[in-house]
Amino acid sequence: MNIMDFNVKKFAADAGTFLSRAVQFTEEKLGQAEKTELDAHLENLLSKAECTKLWTEKIMKQTEVLLQPNPNARIEEFVYEKLDRKAPSRMNNPELLGQYMIDAGNEFGPGTAYGNALIKCGETQKRIGTADRELIQTSAINFLTPLRNFIEGDYKTITKERKLLQNKRLDLDAAKTRLKKAKVAEARAASEQEVRITQSEFDRQAEITRLLLEGINSTHAHHLRCLTDFVDAQMTYYAQCYQYMLDLQKQLGSFPSTFRSNNNQSSSTPVPSVSAPSVLASASASLPSVSNSVVSSGFSELKASSGSRKARVLYDYDAANSSELSLLADEVITVYSVPGMDSDWLMGERGNQKGKVPITYLELLN
Repeated sequence: MNIMDFNVKKFAADAGTFLSRAVQFTEEKLGQAEKTELDAHLENLLSKAECTKLWTEKIMKQTEVLLQPNPNARIEEFVYEKLDRKAPSRMNNPELLGQYMIDAGNEFGPGTAYGNALIKCGETQKRIGTADRELIQTSAINFLTPLRNFIEGDYKTITKERKLLQNKRLDLDAAKTRLKKAKVAEARAASEQEVRITQSEFDRQAEITRLLLEGINSTHAHHLRCLTDFVDAQMTYYAQCYQYMLDLQKQLGSFPSTFRSNNNQSSSTPVPSVSAPSVLASASASLPSVSNSVVSSGFSELKASSGSRKARVLYDYDAANSSELSLLADEVITVYSVPGMDSDWLMGERGNQKGKVPITYLELLN
């Protein structure tokens, strides 16, 4: 029975305190009660803590997006983390692309130029995927985890103590209000005693909050070290990727030039495709009396005139952009010159389609 009486009295006291704070807060908002202001130093510390929390959250979330662009994968990792379980291992995008390239290369034949190149590219992509995993793991441990610990640990403690400081301030101001309203000497004495107690509690809580907030400088110093680790991890990752691609470029450079044509460089003379040697050989066999000088002069005459000629396409050509015309081997198209056009190109027409075509892919017809 005594315990029940104690609980009832405690509940009533807590309810009274809550009501007193609510009344004080409302009157402050309405401008009907005075408010104890925090000192400028403490206000600056509170502002710095809020700013740190805001930008730490933004940087942390965007870093997660950078390291894992797939939102579904991020949600899955979050769920497994909350369940304290390890997420299932899956191939990342570079590894998956690498595996597809290797499988395709094996399907086309490792002995073929294209198949061999696909396998080499696939192996490089898988190495990049491994480097990507290492970057994510290192960044998570050395950068993301410390930022998350601040948000979920230190700042939560600061928020809790700040809330207590707000309550102590409301208690102090409510006691000051009651002191002003006290008329009887006995009531004034009790109110003065209450003000002294609440002032002491407020000062003590303000000091606790201040000490916590001053730790923000140490937090910044720690986050700076973590940021340096993150930059080091990125530098290592990009250096590895650069070296992998450099090695791959050298491997692909060992292929004959006819296997490495780059049709995107429209300003230079296009290089014939893989089948070019055999096609050129057959063309030479069928026209034994036509020399290179005659062929060249034919194009020169066409460029000098304003007319058009029929031309047979020697081998396939894929247009690099919308200004060019794709070609199929053995088809016949109309070609003509346009003022200002590069000497290695002509305008080609096929029905309603037209665009630039390389002269090295053409044979002028009589």
